[in-house]
Amino acid sequence: MSLSTTSTTWRVAPHCDGIRFGRQTRVGSDAAHPAQWSVEWLLERHGAMVRRRTQRTYALLCALSLAAAALLWWQGATTAMPFGGFEVVAVGAAAFLVARHAADRERIALCGGRLSVEHASGGRVERVAFEPAWVRVEPGCGDRSLIELSGQGSRIAVGRFVRADLRRQLAEELRWALRRWQQCARRVPG
Repeated sequence: MSLSTTSTTWRVAPHCDGIRFGRQTRVGSDAAHPAQWSVEWLLERHGAMVRRRTQRTYALLCALSLAAAALLWWQGATTAMPFGGFEVVAVGAAAFLVARHAADRERIALCGGRLSVEHASGGRVERVAFEPAWVRVEPGCGDRSLIELSGQGSRIAVGRFVRADLRRQLAEELRWALRRWQQCARRVPG
């Protein structure tokens, strides 16, 4: 037996088939076979501005700022236009940072014989794949910390886009899915 769960203060009621964060998929008539059953968790940043909305907001702020600077410049305040230009550049830099992180996400997929984890942050993507039988699911350092998945010399922290008080439930879902995968794998001969 190789699935490890840690004995921490992370204990909730036993999990049922209805999962909150993930989405189950069954393919074919033999849904008990591990190759026919999969679960995927897609955890994304909520409330982030969409790129198109960010661009429209930036364009509107630029137009208002430059219009105000042009009006002041026309009335004799010659330093208004350089300050207006500086303001447009500063707002543009902030809009770029917001747009860059708007697509941040974590994708965890238990499919077939692999647990794949993908963490995208600001254009950088980190991918780790585990054999489900060897994965450990544990808190990083405390009840409200990120969930750490480790096994076979690799580790990755997940749960950044889940409220801290709900991470325990996500960890239990991951453990439940890994236990279910092991049960299905044991049923299949050879």
